[in-house]
Amino acid sequence: MSRSRIGVSLAAVAMLACSSSIALAQIKIGITVSASGPGAALGQPQLKTIAALPKEIAGQTVTYIGLDDESDATKAVQNIRKLITEDKVDVIVGSSLTPVTMPLIDVAAENKIPLMTLAAAAALVQPMDDKRKWVFKVVPNDDLLARVVMKAIVKAGVKKLGYIGFSDGYGEGYWKELSRLAPTMGVELTTHEVYARSDSSVTGQILKIIASKPDAVFIAAAGTPAVLPQKALRERNYAGPVYQTHGIVTEEFLKLGGKDVEGATFTGEAFTVANDLPADSPFRKATETYVTAYKAANAGQSPNMFGAHLWDSIALVAHAVPAALARSKPGTPEFRSALRDEIEKGKDIHLNNGLSTMSPTDHNGYDERSAFLITIRDNQFHLAK
Repeated sequence: MSRSRIGVSLAAVAMLACSSSIALAQIKIGITVSASGPGAALGQPQLKTIAALPKEIAGQTVTYIGLDDESDATKAVQNIRKLITEDKVDVIVGSSLTPVTMPLIDVAAENKIPLMTLAAAAALVQPMDDKRKWVFKVVPNDDLLARVVMKAIVKAGVKKLGYIGFSDGYGEGYWKELSRLAPTMGVELTTHEVYARSDSSVTGQILKIIASKPDAVFIAAAGTPAVLPQKALRERNYAGPVYQTHGIVTEEFLKLGGKDVEGATFTGEAFTVANDLPADSPFRKATETYVTAYKAANAGQSPNMFGAHLWDSIALVAHAVPAALARSKPGTPEFRSALRDEIEKGKDIHLNNGLSTMSPTDHNGYDERSAFLITIRDNQFHLAK
């Protein structure tokens, strides 16, 4: 199988060549992201984050091997099998999209290696079983974010809520949660419309939504494709509130959406509104550390939330490394197992994505303290007032 290495080792080659003991001690982290294809808006900032990652953890040299899975599940599986069998990595990180990541769960469990997924759906870590015990997720679960945004929807007086979302695991994950929560909160879901990430029109779906006369509309989508339904609603003079998901947090979404996405509200991570948080907030400090490192590695460019998913994944690994090293050496099955155990023990770690406390039954580890109500105001993301 041919592959191109889109990331390079961040270890000093000369240093590795000079000492076999250092080479044996190095930690290897394999990364597969959707740097091209439909998930490129997520995968590209993750790819660029690789250069900003720490070159040393707990005194050990770290090598990162980054690959592009082209937003394709088959390619992602090929990538991580190669990383595990040929590169002998200690941890796998990826992929960017839920449908691309789901098959990786089986491979991680088969090889007993920690998988730090960058995708969003709760199904990646729920329900906990013998396979998912190897998977950890820094992106807040859709059930948590759906619960918090539904509270805001109810507070706004919405009784009838229209729905449109992706026809894949991301959209259906939100539909599952909304359809479960809405009846218990006095809200009627008037539609269940879906569309593909690659669709260029949602006219039919939007006409059905408008015909149902909702008080507000919920769009369960991510990246620039999430602009399409909201733009279609505004073009047909729908003036009601529109709720989105944290998957829209990109500059490209704001640029493409312009005035049509103004006022959209969603629940998301601290990273997105770090500048609105108090100067002494631990969440703000976590974001500032990442932003500084990213800018230094990328000629002053600013990162986005999707790149922060990778940064936070490595932060959890780094937190677990010292205790894992006390049990075994990198490059061994015992070290992989020790890393898994120690990541699971992580407590009260402030990340860009939230306050992380893992447990044997929860490999996402967030509560409502990690979900911020955010709105688009003046073409920027801000804490909702």
